Amino acid sequence: MTEVRNVVLVHGGFVDGSGWQGVYDLLTADGYSVSVVQNQTLSLESDVETTHNALDLVDGPAILVGHSYGGAVITEAGQHERVAGLVYVTAFAPDRGESVSTLLAGFPTDGLQPPILPPRDGFLFLDRQKFAESFAADAPAREAAFMADSQVPWGVEALNGEISDPAWRNKPSWYLIVSEDRMIPPPAQRTMAERIGATTNEVRGSHAIYVSQPGAVAKLITQAAQSLGSAVAVA
Repeated sequence: MTEVRNVVLVHGGFVDGSGWQGVYDLLTADGYSVSVVQNQTLSLESDVETTHNALDLVDGPAILVGHSYGGAVITEAGQHERVAGLVYVTAFAPDRGESVSTLLAGFPTDGLQPPILPPRDGFLFLDRQKFAESFAADAPAREAAFMADSQVPWGVEALNGEISDPAWRNKPSWYLIVSEDRMIPPPAQRTMAERIGATTNEVRGSHAIYVSQPGAVAKLITQAAQSLGSAVAVA
């Protein structure tokens, strides 16, 4: 069996790659080679290029993982020759011609809404006072507060970047549905997961599930890697 042993992690908007540390620690302890992409989140095009640069350094097939906006990045970047499979962690999974903005436009307008402030100089931020409740409700309070105060400006242009060739159309996908997410509604997660034909796991937690419950995320990534290894062995 040739199990996939490389994992490339792609963060979403408002944050950087440091939030993956818990997932990184678990995977590397199990012998995986893990790379963490640090995207500027200025545009989809530049983030795809940065992700491709990381994939160029991988020495074999890899699982490409995206959280939130990172799902759009891996959807476009996932056609890279070293990508064996895609893992979406409560993430956007656009189709050809779609963007994060077009998917957001289809989300329910009633109930709790993400506390995204009006654009400032072309960038978005979350209301710091509401960050913990909306983004990281099950993370330790001090950690959620730090995330709120260390937000990375998310470029409006990145949200408008359209997908040209969605990788999930020809590569196997997995999706972690998070049932208490207040940023991407769970029904929208389920719809996207079904549309891309993903193998799914579902857990209860917040949008920051990769921070608060890294074990749930690492479990799905490991499941994907083992599944792909089995497929190679059968082939």
